[in-house]
Amino acid sequence: MHIHILGICGTFMGSLAQLAKQLGHRVTGSDANVYPPMSTQLEQAGIELIQGFDPIHLQPPHMPTPPDLVVVGNAMSRGNPSVEYVLNQGIPYTSGPQWLRDHVLQGKWVLAVAGTHGKTTTSSMLAWILEYAGMEPGYLIGGVTKNFPTSARIGNTPFFVVEADEYDSAFFDKRSKFVHYNARTVILNNLEFDHADIFPDLAAIQKQFHHLVRTVPNNGLLISPTNDKALAEVIQQGCWTPQQQFAVIDAEKTEQENTVEWQARLLAADGSSFAVIHNGAEVAQIHWAQTGIHNVNNGLAAIIAARHVGVTPEHSAKALEQFAGVKRRMEVLADVHSIKVYDDFAHHPTAIKTTLAGLRAKVGDEKIIAIIEPRSNTMRMGVHKSSLNKSVTDADDVLWYQPANVDWAMDEIVNKSPVPAKLLRDLDELIHCAISISEPNTHIVIMSNGGFGGVHQKLVDQLTKHAL
Repeated sequence: MHIHILGICGTFMGSLAQLAKQLGHRVTGSDANVYPPMSTQLEQAGIELIQGFDPIHLQPPHMPTPPDLVVVGNAMSRGNPSVEYVLNQGIPYTSGPQWLRDHVLQGKWVLAVAGTHGKTTTSSMLAWILEYAGMEPGYLIGGVTKNFPTSARIGNTPFFVVEADEYDSAFFDKRSKFVHYNARTVILNNLEFDHADIFPDLAAIQKQFHHLVRTVPNNGLLISPTNDKALAEVIQQGCWTPQQQFAVIDAEKTEQENTVEWQARLLAADGSSFAVIHNGAEVAQIHWAQTGIHNVNNGLAAIIAARHVGVTPEHSAKALEQFAGVKRRMEVLADVHSIKVYDDFAHHPTAIKTTLAGLRAKVGDEKIIAIIEPRSNTMRMGVHKSSLNKSVTDADDVLWYQPANVDWAMDEIVNKSPVPAKLLRDLDELIHCAISISEPNTHIVIMSNGGFGGVHQKLVDQLTKHAL
């Protein structure tokens, strides 16, 4: 079958394309911007890429055989020339999540990771645990995990790990992606308001999460933290599946013992080591390269999910000690004369806060500079502007970048900042400012869920020149 994918360079659709190719289909795809790293991964898989959405590319002689099926990405809308051509020509089409359900997930034991934060990291951890256990799982992850060469594969066993996104499926299917997956093991990491471009309020997202809860069978498992009010409200609407809950506790707070089935007891304040407690008994210890309480939560959730398919916590702990992380999640890009530069995907105030808190716990009094671009749809709309200041208290300095498409003036954030802050609108000026306030043993964290104008490499290049 010839499958053509509209919007192929998104992380989900690009991963889907690789699965289709592995199933033996001829796969082509088009996108407005065909660029690395996804374009490189797709080309290496032998997938033909087309720049733009001119429908002439879907016709002979540009495409000798027309597509038998078009998979439509959720970034596509009515008015897109290729979408209009598909509709006018009566070419069969479907959404990405529906194609995944129909052609990959049937008959699989699906382990799905949902939540506002930590989906990519937790699903990467879970897939790696199963791989380390010799279970050869299939997976689809919306990012590049360093333990695997690609972001998706079919796998050789019934087990399939999927990053389960709450974003909508397509212009013709406004349900969240995750309701399509028929998951048996589900992690609900957390829930906050996000995606303000498609959801009017938190209740609308909770409704979609409850749709997910409704699809989990009663021989499955629902895994969630104890301290998330929004998730608790979702589950209170009705749950027909066994649940297991988890919490992270400080080593000193022994009064919390035996109150939660699964606990992570911190052995280091920065989360770089912790004990796994099940029903009051220690079942494993983890000493790993990850930091931050959010990653302890992610790791504990992955351990619980892996146990549901037969992997012991002790074996999971050994796997996580070899977990190499995910690109763009506090990824160290360079260390130039004791100045470290990190790339982090932070897309939400909570993600910014937990990431900086984890780094502060790790580096102590060393200087932290946060460079932040509010690029997600929700942050660009200004929905979270009142909570952005609280998210940066663990930084020593913050450099805010205001891109042209931000719908609100960011000056107020700088004026009311709890730490020294500056607003910049020029990338070269931003880089110069970051270098001027750096000193030995400084940690510069670049936070954006986009390319940020290539500022990452430009900063590293300038630091290197400056050090010579």
